[in-house]
Parts: sequence; structure tokens; C-alpha cells
Amino acid sequence: MSDPSPVSSVVSASDISSSPRPAPRSLRGILSQLGPGLIISATIVGSGELIVTPKLGAEEGFRLLWFIVLGCLVKVFVQIELGRYAITRGRSTLEVLNELPGPRLLVSWVMWIWLGMYLSLVFQVAGMVGGTATVFSLAGISLPIPALAIGIGASCAVLLVLGRYRFVERFSTILVALFTLTTLVAVVALQGTPYAVTVTQLAEGLRFEMPEKLVTAFGAFGVIGIGASELIYYPYWCLEKGYGRHAGPDDGSTAWTERTRGWLRVMRIDAWVSFAIYTTATIAFYLLGAAVLHSQGAVVENNRMIETLSHMYRATFGQWSYLLFLAGAFVVLYSTIFSATAGNARLFADGLSVFRVVRFRDAEHRARWVKIGCVGLPIAFTGVYLLVGAPVSLVFVGAVGQGLMIPFLAVAAVWLHFRRQPQALRAGSLSLAGLFVATLLMSALGGWQILTTLRSAW
Repeated sequence: MSDPSPVSSVVSASDISSSPRPAPRSLRGILSQLGPGLIISATIVGSGELIVTPKLGAEEGFRLLWFIVLGCLVKVFVQIELGRYAITRGRSTLEVLNELPGPRLLVSWVMWIWLGMYLSLVFQVAGMVGGTATVFSLAGISLPIPALAIGIGASCAVLLVLGRYRFVERFSTILVALFTLTTLVAVVALQGTPYAVTVTQLAEGLRFEMPEKLVTAFGAFGVIGIGASELIYYPYWCLEKGYGRHAGPDDGSTAWTERTRGWLRVMRIDAWVSFAIYTTATIAFYLLGAAVLHSQGAVVENNRMIETLSHMYRATFGQWSYLLFLAGAFVVLYSTIFSATAGNARLFADGLSVFRVVRFRDAEHRARWVKIGCVGLPIAFTGVYLLVGAPVSLVFVGAVGQGLMIPFLAVAAVWLHFRRQPQALRAGSLSLAGLFVATLLMSALGGWQILTTLRSAW
């Protein structure tokens, strides 16, 4: 593993100039450098997989299995392109968005769209806090749910302020591994119940049928796989891991090009490994929702969210598995709260700089503001939950916000490829084709959702 950098620091362009070294070529060496994708997986495998994906399965049955797989796949190409630019130039995603052509009001027009999405994430994490507090309550902890929610937010803040990158990476990895294993065991065990998934049902799910409830489907697209927020802060984790620092500054030499190409290869492997993890978990939860909840006619709603979702485990393992589900739900939701807060604190500090609210004197000054974000964000999302409640609705606010942001990130990735990336380090033809397809699909879905929203408003 690379040397840990404080979890409260955001790697800036000036930090990229130290410690250049070639990327590992052996499998063992490459595996030792993976990590950013595992943190992202901990964030991804959360509200989308535990709440939104089963809800979609409960409403649509197996018919949207293709939608789940496609939603996970297409975004990876955008993720890799944004990571590529961060490594080669040491620039954060928000700095890139602020450079996009178009009208400006203090900052780029895209940054104002990002700000709206960022605020919606407070609602999404608030919903997860409510879900986690409910888990503790159902597990027999006698404290009031508001007190449990405050404890969850406070513990997250303390861990992040005291932690370091390596701690975040390892903690996230452990939680994701536990969750993924539990979910896969549940799907396998499902085959010995009346809810067993058949080949016919899987074939039905790959027919490319459109959803009946479009709002749920769009919300799912916003959070399944790597969502807009994860696309934005994946490059931050790549920089903190040291990919850009080890590549070194661009001195125009062949050595720099080869060294950077090696670290880009490590980053791509990291991205695809995380894709395999979260896609497997997403499909598993969708199958559980489609097989169990849809068959039972269950509705995933605010006041009985955790209890309804627990039927996916009860139908598989029996009534004794209720506590197993609660443990898994805690792992999923808390890992997402933890990892999302870590990433969003970095965006908070970077956003202050881009919007010219704060001018950072040095890395330590920036680190101080990230720590403020690590404390302020838990206060904000805990407060929202205490005021609003309704965890499912809160999660969907963030899901729709992310869905609306995704097309702009895809367009930004294409712009970076042609306007900012050195010719020698641009994506290959296959990756470029994937990026174009992703951009078209994301733009079409985002445009359709905006049009649908305007029509319903009229």
C-alpha cells in the first residue's frame, strides 16, 4: 500500500510533483495498489442497492434486469476518463467542471447544477441515517430513534476526523466484503425456497422492456453502479492513493509518458474490480427484490422500509435471519454514510475554493476545511432526518439529483478526452466507443427525465 495521507487532505496539483516511480507490473504489485475503487464500492453499495434496487425489483419484477446491468456498466467509462485526467494533470473534478465552455456567473454554469446535486445528497444521506437508526431500534436498542440518529452522525464525524486514507480504505473494504458475502449467500439460498429464480425469469429480465414506474427507474439509474457523486470524487481518492504523485509532473519526456501510462493501467484495473464488486451486489439485491418482494406484492415505503426489505432474507433463510438482515443492513448503510461523508467533505472544501468563498493558503489550510466538512455534513444530514423523517423519500431526492447530473459529467469526460488529454495518453478506440455510448445513453435518459418533470409540472 502507498503511504497514507490524512483523510482530511485533498491532493492538489502541487502535490503531484513528489515521489515519481514506475507502476507495478506484477499481479501482486497491482493488487497492492488498488483502493480507490473499494472506497467507491463502499459508497455505492448502500442506499441504491439496499433501498432503491429492491424497490425497483418489487415494482417491476425481473423485467428490468437489463436496466440494472446497463446502468452499472456504462458509467465506468466516464469514471475512468475523469480519473485519467486527475492522474495526468492533478486537477480535481470540480476544477474541471469549472473550466467547461459556456456562460459563467462567478463560476461555470455546470457548477451551479453540481451545487444543486450536492445539496440533494444531504437528503440522501439523511435517509440512510434514518434507515440505520431504524435498524438499531428493530434490533432491540431501546433508545429513541432521534437519539440513535444523532449517535450515528456523531460517530461518523469522529471516525473521519481522526482517521487517515488507509483507515478509510480498510474500513470500507471490510464492510463491503461482509455485505457482498451476505447478499450472495442469500441469493444462493433463495434457490431452495418457493421463490427460486428460474432461467425463464432471467431471460425475461433481458428483453429490454421499459419500466412501468419511470420515476423509480430513473432514481435507480442515478444511484445504481457508480452515481454522479462517486464519479465526481473517485479522482480525489485516486490522487490520495498516490497515482498522480507517483506518475510525477508532466515534463514532456518519454519516461513520464510511460510511467503515467502504467499508473493509468492500475487505475483502470481498480475501476473494473470495483465494477465487478458493486455490480454483483446490485444484481443480487435486484433478484431478491424481484423474486421475493414482487411475488408478495410488497411495497417499500417510508414507515416500514426496513421491515419490508427484511422479507428478502426471511423468505430465504427463515424467521431466524431477521437479525442477520439487520446486521447486513447496518453494514450497508453505515459504510455508505461513512464513505460518502469522507468524499463529500473533500467536495465541500474544493467547492469553497472553486466558488471563491475561501482561498487556501496551503495544504494544511485546505485540510482544516475538509475536517470542518467531516463535522458539518453529519450535523446537516442528521438534522434533515430529524426534521423530515421519511427515509425512502429522502433517498430518492438524492437519487434524482444524481441522475440529472450524470449527463453533464459524461459530456465533460468527452470534452476532456479531446481538449485536455495528451495524445499519447488518450483512451483507446474500444474505451472511447464505450465513452460515447455512455454519453449518449446518459444524455438521453437525463433529457427524458427533465422533459417528464416539466410535463408533470405543467
